[in-house]
Amino acid sequence: MTTGFCFDERTLWHSTGEAALFLKPGGWIQPLAAGGHAESPETKRRFKNLLDVSGLSRHLAVDTAPEASDEALRRIHPASYLGEFKRLSDAGGGMLGEETPFGQGSYEIAALSTGLAIHAMDKVLTGQWRNAYSLSRPPGHHCLPDFPMGFCLLANIPVAIEEMRARHHLGKVAVIDWDVHHGNGTQAIYWNRADTLTISLHQNACYPTDSGATTERGEGAGKGANINIPLLPGGGHQSYLTALDRIVLPALHRFRPGLIVVASGLDANALDPLARMLAHSDTYRAMTQSLMQAADTLCGGKLVMVHEGGYSEAYVPFCGQAIMEGLAARRTPVIDPFLDFLMAQQPPPEFQALEDRRLADMAAAYGV
Repeated sequence: MTTGFCFDERTLWHSTGEAALFLKPGGWIQPLAAGGHAESPETKRRFKNLLDVSGLSRHLAVDTAPEASDEALRRIHPASYLGEFKRLSDAGGGMLGEETPFGQGSYEIAALSTGLAIHAMDKVLTGQWRNAYSLSRPPGHHCLPDFPMGFCLLANIPVAIEEMRARHHLGKVAVIDWDVHHGNGTQAIYWNRADTLTISLHQNACYPTDSGATTERGEGAGKGANINIPLLPGGGHQSYLTALDRIVLPALHRFRPGLIVVASGLDANALDPLARMLAHSDTYRAMTQSLMQAADTLCGGKLVMVHEGGYSEAYVPFCGQAIMEGLAARRTPVIDPFLDFLMAQQPPPEFQALEDRRLADMAAAYGV
């Protein structure tokens, strides 16, 4: 058995238009070169390129996939939303909402992004791959059923999970979201569901600024099946590993899922322009190893990661490489050239002591 890597060049052709990070040029905002939008194809392209030039791709099952079907998409998204998205996409692109631009053909590209996540889960659940990573673009964890947010146009992970339930009678699933921004879309979709544990580790009040609090636990049958871990800005490697050990792993063992899915945003890294955390490539390597061990114990190793955010073109590739080396249990000659510098930037002991107390309080509140 091998590690799968789902990728399609067409996803890199999704256009987010001209911007300065995420603001439209005009007035005092000068356009940036080469588009300038934070959600650009380059972070993903450079991630894949590093896998190739390091030789790791030769040891992965690299595969593409068909677009998600209308039937699959409509399990999460109403026909009215999909129809308006398709209409605008066919007409040359535009905006749904105020912050999620797209170009001509982006509807089909977004459906392909979701299709890659479906394919990765299917291959793992049918035992053809040990684990898998889907390099999906555009991302999905902010998308609500009828409204896009945060560069996300379709809810990639929920659509894929529900397709797996339809195909394979999949039971309980745990979604661990380590994107630096709160996974509000996934939370909303499973708010009333007891069969899906959603856990989001994110920078406190970063985006969306009004969601991701520890008091958001779900409702009805889903009460207690949603866990938020808002980390203090400036937290680094140890904050993430402590959160994993004290809250995430105990919650997983209590829930006992049949599949673990990671919403793999790489924007908690210290060089990301849209957040203020201090994670580095070894953080992602260590978190990957911890979740692989949990998956081995709980669900026969069934672990699938689906790409979300990450906006540092220089550094995302090294974080992604560390994850893929972990999933494939294979090291390459790649050396992270930023790692020594970033390890020296970690928060002082007083900060970590404060964060440790906060995480202990959260663990107690969650009963784990």
